[in-house]
Amino acid sequence: MMSTSRNRASARTARRPAGALNRSREHALAMFRIVTGLLFACHGAATLFDVLGGPHSGVPELGAWPSWWAAAIQLVGGGLVLLGAWTRGSAFLCSGSMAYAYFTVHQPEALFPIENGGESAAMFCWAFLLIALLGPGKWAVDALFTDRDDTEERDERDVVAV
Repeated sequence: MMSTSRNRASARTARRPAGALNRSREHALAMFRIVTGLLFACHGAATLFDVLGGPHSGVPELGAWPSWWAAAIQLVGGGLVLLGAWTRGSAFLCSGSMAYAYFTVHQPEALFPIENGGESAAMFCWAFLLIALLGPGKWAVDALFTDRDDTEERDERDVVAV
C-alpha cells in the first residue's frame, strides 16, 4: 500500500514540469515562428534592396530566375510567417524554396551541409516544414479569420488525453 502511494506521488511530481512545458508550447511555437519569419524576411530584403549587409552574390535583376524569385519568396513568405498570416501555406512554400536551393545550389558542391555551405538552407527548410505541420501557435493573424484557432483544438485534445 505504501509503495502505491509513493508511486502516485512521484508520478504527479513528474507530470508537473511536463504540464508547465506543455502549457507554454503554443507561446514557444509562436516565438519560433516570429523569429524564423523575421530572419527569412531579412534575407529577402537584403537580397532585393541591398540593405542589412546586402546580398551575398549581388542584387539580382527584376524577375531573374531563380535568385530574384527566391528573394521575393524570402521577403513575402517570411513576412507572412512572421505575422502568422496564411501561415501553413506560406511556411510550406518557404520550406520548398529552401529545399530547392539546397539541392540545386549547395548539394552539388558536396554531400553534407557543413561542407557545401548549405546549413542555413537546410535549417530554414526544416524549420518552415515544422511550422507548416504544427501551425502558427499564439499571436497569429490567422486566428482573426477563424472562429477557433489551432491552439484551442490542441488544448482540448491535451485535456482529453490527460
